[in-house]
Amino acid sequence: MGDQVVLLGLGQGDSGCDGGCDSCGGHAEPTPRAAVLACRDALRAGGAEVRLAEANSDAEIDAVLAETVLADGKLVVVGNDDGEARAVLRRLVRRCAPPPSKRPTDLPTDRTLPDLPPVGLLSLDRRGTDDLVAQLGLPREPAAVAEAVLAGRTARYDLLRTDGGSVTLHGALLGGADPDGRPVPWRGAVHVDDAVLSDGTDPLLLAAVVNAPGSGYAEVDGLPLVTAADPADGAVDVAVAVVRYVGKRWLGNRRARVEVRRARGRAVAITPTEDVPYVDDAATGTLTRKRTWWMERGAWAVYR
Repeated sequence: MGDQVVLLGLGQGDSGCDGGCDSCGGHAEPTPRAAVLACRDALRAGGAEVRLAEANSDAEIDAVLAETVLADGKLVVVGNDDGEARAVLRRLVRRCAPPPSKRPTDLPTDRTLPDLPPVGLLSLDRRGTDDLVAQLGLPREPAAVAEAVLAGRTARYDLLRTDGGSVTLHGALLGGADPDGRPVPWRGAVHVDDAVLSDGTDPLLLAAVVNAPGSGYAEVDGLPLVTAADPADGAVDVAVAVVRYVGKRWLGNRRARVEVRRARGRAVAITPTEDVPYVDDAATGTLTRKRTWWMERGAWAVYR
């Protein structure tokens, strides 16, 4: 019997067209469904038994995990952005992480969970350059994804866990903008291990918590935030963009400039003094209280 593989989409729409229908005359580029079918066919050609599945809740994700990666099968997460992979890894962590009272004696001191089983990533963004697939150098073409899964080629990367019960694979960016797209200053304390990037009194424009490189965290006012994040070095890169007012007041105004402060470590805590919008692996929300991320070195794996 060949590999048992599930291609999992999280609430993805189905266009019903495989790219070669008469009504559209074929598409200039493969549709999302065509990419899924191409990966399925390549897996089947390699001898795998393949099932297509969709999950719209944590319970449905858990059910797929139970029948695949937790039962010696293989899972390929299908998605348009990093949010889908994050959702699946979040549930996988919850299934695999032991309670503190049952911590295995052979677990490394800088880990709170054992090595997670590998998953595959099939990106539906054909031109993606800033997503996790691009930043980790993972295969994007459906046939190449299938080949990596069938061959069992994997690589391990660092995982950020949060005290909110979630995980971060790529990175998080905190800060909002006005209707014209200008950053809105906010205040919050930012600590990286023993380093203090902000004590809560500085007006901040952005705060970046980054595990893997990507231009989405690259710069503000021409200044780079995180310059060389490494997804497998066991450290999280953190940067804040601080507004600094210089010169003497003149008619009530002072000149402002942006200062970037950076640090690297195992854990970061951000405590906002006001509600702050954020995006975390493409998942958006508002941070209303202290949030802590900590590094799990080499905890998750992906087929590549």
